[in-house]
Amino acid sequence: MLGSSQYSSRRQEQKDKMNDVKLAVLGGEGTGKSALTVRFLTKRFIGEYASNFESIYSKHLYLEGKQLNLEIYDPCSQPQKAKFSLTSELHWADGFVIVYDISDRSSFAFAKALIYRIREPQTSHCKRAVESAVLLVGNKQDLCHIREVGWEEGQKLALDNRCQFCELSAAEQSLEVEMMFIRIIKDILTNFKLKEKRRPSGSKSMAKLINNVFGKRRKSV
Repeated sequence: MLGSSQYSSRRQEQKDKMNDVKLAVLGGEGTGKSALTVRFLTKRFIGEYASNFESIYSKHLYLEGKQLNLEIYDPCSQPQKAKFSLTSELHWADGFVIVYDISDRSSFAFAKALIYRIREPQTSHCKRAVESAVLLVGNKQDLCHIREVGWEEGQKLALDNRCQFCELSAAEQSLEVEMMFIRIIKDILTNFKLKEKRRPSGSKSMAKLINNVFGKRRKSV
């Protein structure tokens, strides 16, 4: 049986875990997913990145009355015709930012495939109590004069797959990039609350089982 100090420690561990937010930023090669991530973290825009290695960035931020430990996973870019499974990402991430380049239709097709993979019926080895938060981002809005993907197409893809959607430019819109990340983080926090609301019924059943096993019943005071 857990002592009061052990119980408090377990509760604190659960609370700390709730304040850990894990976000994966995915997209095809050249879509600017790394530029978006670094723009959010540093407010700087860097146009060229080495795309042959993966990175996990950490950032502490205060949002909705909570101190959050944010981790952002930026994988090495995959050729847009390559096969992918996302198995490890689906297990690890609390939410996803899916990025495409509005001036490159093939990147939109790749983004669509990523969303379909995330939203396909959950298998037993990756079952979630709440559907993952997903935000679809049409990047490089500064290249709208050579646009290949319409705003309406992005919006429809997002609506059809229960995702948020926005268009922006990592190169020119620092504030919009920050607001985009805050938006997906808030969605993740909402999911945490939904999970927590569903948890007590199971916890009560377990407590009842323990009481029955040990023959102890608590009295109301």
